[in-house]
Amino acid sequence: MFVALEPRRLYRLVAEQIRLLIESGELTDGQRLPAERDLAERFGVSRPTVREALIVLEVEGHIHIRMGSGVYVNASRKPDAQKPPLPDAHGPFEILQARCIIESAIAEEAARLATPECIVKLDDIIERMAGALDNSPQALNLDRAFHTAIADIIGNSALNRFTGLIYDERSLSPYFEKLASYFEGPHTWILAVQEHRIIRDAIAANDPEGAREAMRQHLTLSQKRFSESFGEETIGEE
Repeated sequence: MFVALEPRRLYRLVAEQIRLLIESGELTDGQRLPAERDLAERFGVSRPTVREALIVLEVEGHIHIRMGSGVYVNASRKPDAQKPPLPDAHGPFEILQARCIIESAIAEEAARLATPECIVKLDDIIERMAGALDNSPQALNLDRAFHTAIADIIGNSALNRFTGLIYDERSLSPYFEKLASYFEGPHTWILAVQEHRIIRDAIAANDPEGAREAMRQHLTLSQKRFSESFGEETIGEE
């Protein structure tokens, strides 16, 4: 009897298949991996799933990603018997998708309830974030503060805590941390601030539909930024 694969584990299964190819010698030390699109076709998965699998393998030390060049096998890696196994963390794109679904609904409700005092708080966070574009840890903290402040508007402590917890999944995931180390910086924070202003404006206008769409667009674009930067233009292109 066939059992459906748990979706969040799919990228780990792809990583395991590539790992086996390395360990069997089919992929040799220093060899460049096939293009991302070819790997996606070979394993019958999406390209974001391949990207997450490659991040897993780099965190484990099986491959090395050279920006602008490609992905190369690191078969000479010596296993570290003292190193604990990596957690079965959620994939970066899965985290962003979950946030998109949940926080879009939160923004919609916040737009119905927002007061001028709430908007002042959002404005303060946005301005401080705009001044911290070159300080990624500070920008990240302010980004979190913006999203939890929107949940605060509803006045439901469970929603606020849930928003913080799902945001913090990125810092708990070694794979999200690795992905962010490549692609997150002043250029992405500038775009995030611009998108935050659009969300703020919709909430200030008490426009539930506009707020929902602005948040959905923001988190969709966040995922797209990671996807484009980790795509054919920089890694795995023939």
